Amino acid sequence: MMPFDFEGYFPYSILEAVQLFDRLYQEGKQPLYYSGGTEILTLGRLNLIFTKAVIDLKGIPECNTLTFQQNSIVVGATLTLTQLAESKIFPFLGETAAKIADRTSRNQITLGGNLASDIIFREAVLPLLLTDSILVIAGRDGIRHVPIHQIFIEKLRLNPGQFLVQIITDDHYTKMPFYVVKKRKLEVVDYPLITLAALRTDTSIRVAISGLCNFPFRSSSMEMELNNKSATLEDRIERAVRYIPAPVLEDIRGSREYRVFVLQNTLYDALTYLEGVSS
Repeated sequence: MMPFDFEGYFPYSILEAVQLFDRLYQEGKQPLYYSGGTEILTLGRLNLIFTKAVIDLKGIPECNTLTFQQNSIVVGATLTLTQLAESKIFPFLGETAAKIADRTSRNQITLGGNLASDIIFREAVLPLLLTDSILVIAGRDGIRHVPIHQIFIEKLRLNPGQFLVQIITDDHYTKMPFYVVKKRKLEVVDYPLITLAALRTDTSIRVAISGLCNFPFRSSSMEMELNNKSATLEDRIERAVRYIPAPVLEDIRGSREYRVFVLQNTLYDALTYLEGVSS
């Protein structure tokens, strides 16, 4: 049970959703956009958020897209992680999504909800960072196409009244070898020590990581060291971990030292695989 009552709204267009938000905001109802709703329900029960109105985005056609358009893959923000995992259109994103939470949760968690989450992991962003995806954002200033690296800086930086509509990714990335692994300490279903995603392009290997720090990240400095073929693989990894961009987490799942140890071994496995696999 939620500890407060709220009104539900079900727009069927982007414009209707934006106009609803503005009206409800002016009425002091502190509206929230809703797609899967798992985080709103969880945080609401803990009294960590409050709203008098939720705007369900699942009825908006653009938010439910999963298709090819003009040499790009277009993924709607209200698709669930299960839908992404079962789709063959974007295998890298699908495999990453399949490793998030458990099946029951993945049936409810949406791609947009994961990217906009207040929970630090936001693992679905990892392949999007590596494929330089474009995010389609709607708000009172219209619809904008924004490179992910300009709007996802530690987390999704949306202004009040904005919401994520779609993610657009160049489809040539679907032909590139990738590697994704989630490392947990004990349980099959648990928050990760780290989740690592890697992609081999024509020129280099790209790496993005979740769970190591308070936010998911892709580090150009780490990638530069990892792709320095003049050094041994062990030396490349040793140098790369010096460029972790923020303090490494330490909690009941693992110390800082243990997380770095797991990262080093995971990087070794990822690079060994990607440097040996055929395109």
